[in-house]
Amino acid sequence: MAVNLTAPTADALLPVAGIKLATASAGIKKPGRQDVVLMELAEGSETAAVYTRNAFCAAPVILARQNQKQAASRYLLINSGNANAGTGESGMQAAKQCCQAVADLTGVDASAVLPFSTGGIGQPLPVEKITAVLPEAKDKLSENNWLQAAQAIMTTDTVAKARSMQLELGGKTVTITGMSKGSGMIRPDMATMLAYITTDAAVSHAVLTTMLHKAMNQSFNRITVDGDTSTNDACVLVATGKADNKIIDSITSEEGECLLSALTEICRYLAQAVVRDGEGATKFISINVMQGQSQEECRMAAYAIAHSPLVKTALFASDPNWGRILAAVGRSGIDNLDVSTVSIHIGDVCIVDKGQPASDYTEQKGQSVMDEAEIDITVSLGRGQAEDSVWTCDFSYDYVKINAEYRT
Repeated sequence: MAVNLTAPTADALLPVAGIKLATASAGIKKPGRQDVVLMELAEGSETAAVYTRNAFCAAPVILARQNQKQAASRYLLINSGNANAGTGESGMQAAKQCCQAVADLTGVDASAVLPFSTGGIGQPLPVEKITAVLPEAKDKLSENNWLQAAQAIMTTDTVAKARSMQLELGGKTVTITGMSKGSGMIRPDMATMLAYITTDAAVSHAVLTTMLHKAMNQSFNRITVDGDTSTNDACVLVATGKADNKIIDSITSEEGECLLSALTEICRYLAQAVVRDGEGATKFISINVMQGQSQEECRMAAYAIAHSPLVKTALFASDPNWGRILAAVGRSGIDNLDVSTVSIHIGDVCIVDKGQPASDYTEQKGQSVMDEAEIDITVSLGRGQAEDSVWTCDFSYDYVKINAEYRT
């Protein structure tokens, strides 16, 4: 079960003017399951996107990158149950056929369609199953299908992940609604496995792109479940301009700063939701590293802790085996780390004080923190003013079970 995370209700997800969605059941992996999402973007919408850095990126990632450079995006086509990754040239042709099918139905050019896939790697994409349900999806397009879409893109997720918020910009009410999916193979370094954030604000393309990268760096680029980067990661930000606000062409303007703050809040919620629903997760962990010489070395220490199987299994067991945290910091690769300046806390309990076991630490104090479902680990390096944070989860028996049985 996800850690302190529940699925949103349909009425909590606000429609975004200029965005319509629909789902359909192609039976890609399981008969009867909604596994295809078609999203329509109003003409004139601005779109920004980031994709996986995995060199073995999936065919839809390659094609989406190409299409985005060639034409204004009008449709997103998403399928779950099959990643269309590791499929070579036949996978590229399959992705192109799906885009062409959407184009034929809607009258747009195929390059105006961005494809996305998630699921098992190395299996041929069942193009005929997907294209067969596209007419149904087109007929069902509606502003009010966010919850169904969030459910349809799930794979090993246990909870649909989506959120909405509204704000005032220049006297106009602006809506933001986004959804994400991801549970395992999560160490994006750019995005979660799939995420889609939309707004009806009017934003220039340059500013929208900058906003996406800034919001990502404070959210999706700060999460890890298992240290694996997917072949299919993608995050898309769409601004339809239907709120009729004065176009935001400066990120440093009052309206630009307000919108960026709201987008970052949505992205942070969706990113943390992925970690809270990490495969088999029972605990949500915030790792905060401060007093570093740079953000980069703070991230190095944070990820060393977050990726340590020994730390993650101790967290699952609620075992205050703090030596594992100390060891992770020590091997994080920080140049010339003086351990005599390092202090470590779990919750409000000091376990290491300037390189030494804290004089007032007791196993009982450590246990009281480790028994919690949400735990903060704070490391003070004592060598500068920089800081950074990473969010992760524990490793449970179920993580092994889920991934051992993933294809069965």
